Amino acid sequence: MLTKSQIKLITSLKQKKYRQQEGLFVAEGLKTIKELLHSSLKLHHIFTTTSFNMEVKEETIISEKELKKISFLTTPNKALAVFKIPETTQVNSNTLIVALDDVRDPGNLGTIIRLCDWFGIADLVCSTATVDCYNPKVIQATMGSITRVNVSYVNLENFLKESKTEVFGAFMDGENVYKSELPTQGVLVLGNEANGISSAMEALVTKRISIPRFGQLQATESLNVATATAILLSEFKRG
Repeated sequence: MLTKSQIKLITSLKQKKYRQQEGLFVAEGLKTIKELLHSSLKLHHIFTTTSFNMEVKEETIISEKELKKISFLTTPNKALAVFKIPETTQVNSNTLIVALDDVRDPGNLGTIIRLCDWFGIADLVCSTATVDCYNPKVIQATMGSITRVNVSYVNLENFLKESKTEVFGAFMDGENVYKSELPTQGVLVLGNEANGISSAMEALVTKRISIPRFGQLQATESLNVATATAILLSEFKRG
């Protein structure tokens, strides 16, 4: 049975300031939660309408009605878990790093985290204005990949200034990525959904790259940032 204090805590975690204050975040759905349970993340508590059968001590069986009270989903998926936010580890600058300049959409960030996981990118560096990776919608979109990618929030301008490797930026007028020689290490910067890479970060980019348009009318303004990330990472990995 849910207590009032548990309901208050869980619903507060929808907001970034309370996630930071409590050091906790919410994950929903049996598949996502099971993946997180098999990771190094530390469980705080699970609230579920069906037992996980995983010898989890921190488990409370609740009704579907109770789950609806705490779920952030329109259609709750049998379970909600609260995990402890892990400490960020040091960024490895000797490999390819993805950097996000003010990406605001939770779905985009979640997809980019999944892409980093897929393409073996260990570090994702985000500007402080980028959406929080522990936002419930981001966690949902990562499908468990949040456990395998080190996400860091930094002063991105300082980070790029201090980079000892080449800094690539995704622009409409850059060099055709399909004809570019791409290294195995460096920083790939992608920008805000509406405005692209900011002028401050643009000044620190050492090589501008682009994904060419092949449509006959050349009318499409731009690609979704997560779609662009997928194409660019594929090219970097293809070498």
